[in-house]
Amino acid sequence: MSRLREDAVAITRAAIDACMPREVVLRALKQLPKVTGRTVLVAIGKAAWTMAEAALEVLGDVIDAGVVITKYDHARGELHNVRVFEAGHPVPDEGTLIATRAALELTKDLSREDLVLFLVSGGGSALFESVDCSLEELQQINRALLAGGASIDEVNVVRKHLSGVKGGRFALHCAPAQVFSVLLSDVLGDRVDTIASGPAVPDESTVEQALSIAARCGVPLTDATRALLMRETPKSLSNASYVVGGSVRELCTHAAEAARALGYCTHLLTDGLCCEAAEAGAFLASEARAYADTEEPIALIAGGETVVHLRGNGLGGRNQELALSAAIGLAGMENAALISVGSDGTDGPTDAAGGYVDGATVATLKKKGMDARSMLSNNDSYHALAACDGLIVTGPTGTNVNDVAVVLVLPNRKNG
Repeated sequence: MSRLREDAVAITRAAIDACMPREVVLRALKQLPKVTGRTVLVAIGKAAWTMAEAALEVLGDVIDAGVVITKYDHARGELHNVRVFEAGHPVPDEGTLIATRAALELTKDLSREDLVLFLVSGGGSALFESVDCSLEELQQINRALLAGGASIDEVNVVRKHLSGVKGGRFALHCAPAQVFSVLLSDVLGDRVDTIASGPAVPDESTVEQALSIAARCGVPLTDATRALLMRETPKSLSNASYVVGGSVRELCTHAAEAARALGYCTHLLTDGLCCEAAEAGAFLASEARAYADTEEPIALIAGGETVVHLRGNGLGGRNQELALSAAIGLAGMENAALISVGSDGTDGPTDAAGGYVDGATVATLKKKGMDARSMLSNNDSYHALAACDGLIVTGPTGTNVNDVAVVLVLPNRKNG
């Protein structure tokens, strides 16, 4: 393994390890309200199992019962007093509806003396759902939003107005019991009404926003789903409080610290990357070229969540697309590389967390009869990166705080 690849993998691994949800939950539980009644646990999202395990470690039998809803292959076994469900992501499936019904059953008819400990992480929007329309309609709407290039904020606006649990409606369901939420943020700016579509926080979105986003993305609406979209969401909640834990800002900060520990002069470019994945890759490659003649090792850090407008029929995810795009800009550079990964260990509908590329990637593909630009146009970054050993496969990490991209540039030996 080259030094560039070894360092890139080490930096991203250290950043993700530092954002594991266990410490987030342990810190947050110090603020847990005291109750005289029952305490029940509901955990949703890609990090739900890990967050629930941490809560049980501290609270033990204080938790009377619980429900965990996470993505397929993200659960790591049984948990005491808790039912564990796995369901579809990024598109809800029958498992989503079954698991959510279990959570709603657990939290119905609670008293003012009871408490719902609500652990929320990214992916919760797809994994926690109750709607008055068919599963097929719900899946069509979600696919249209994702294919239409809607940002995660925009996707969640539509989801909240359709849903019976999002946009504060879960907290209303639990009333008069108190709902204490611990939020692991996968949302730029840590907007609590957007994290997992805000099931237990007041909602600021409007009916007009929901309808506008749906129209722009070509979302197929029946009369029934249009009527659902036109419902207002709760603007205030008297029974809900929350603590925000890890975030993409922490992810980038830890990546920068790991890079410095390896001897790199580090620059944090942004923790709010939110453009097209291909555009982000081209930008980061151009930044690498700006440092082509550096006399010291350089690390450029960018975090956030890009989007992909599907124009082809290939396979990939936003981090893989970013990496393949960057490969085109890095072509021919012997001293530069880029890695881009999702902190949850999954990137789009693939088994990869993201991708690694360097100045030789495009030439390697060409030798194999593949054209990087054509594959990028076909949104086929997965197969391109697989062909040049550029896929980063970690498996589920247990956390979810957006994505991080790291550009590394070593001193140019031609100058030395």
